[in-house]
Amino acid sequence: MNVLSRAQMLEFSQKGDDRGHLVIVEGMDDIPFDIKRIFYIFGSDQDVVRGQHANKNTEFVLINVAGTSKVRVKDGKGNEAVYSLNRPHTGIYLPKMIWKDMYDFSEDSVLLCLASTHYDPSEYIRDYDEFVKIVNGEKK
Repeated sequence: MNVLSRAQMLEFSQKGDDRGHLVIVEGMDDIPFDIKRIFYIFGSDQDVVRGQHANKNTEFVLINVAGTSKVRVKDGKGNEAVYSLNRPHTGIYLPKMIWKDMYDFSEDSVLLCLASTHYDPSEYIRDYDEFVKIVNGEKK
């Protein structure tokens, strides 16, 4: 299966009443991995691009818990898709070995990132040309 087709929007269970809403996200239930790391991005200007990398081993789910942003994903074979994160009960699942750019942050954006692994800088691919070569079997 194409890696780009595995990137998908997710909708999470939400409960609410006159007191407000509660969104529930559980690893290996609502998302396809156990959560090993959680971080969030906030305070990014609208013209800032975050991410700009692929991961050899890590899967992610990105959720804009406040505000909005966009995520562009590329498979390194000429295919790309753009997702708008604009509701706090939806997110995007990103499999390993997919290029990701997060951008177009609203002023109030808080982008929550759930990861399947602990941080390991050696598994990040930060050069797009290198990523393209790897996914096309040109570089090991």
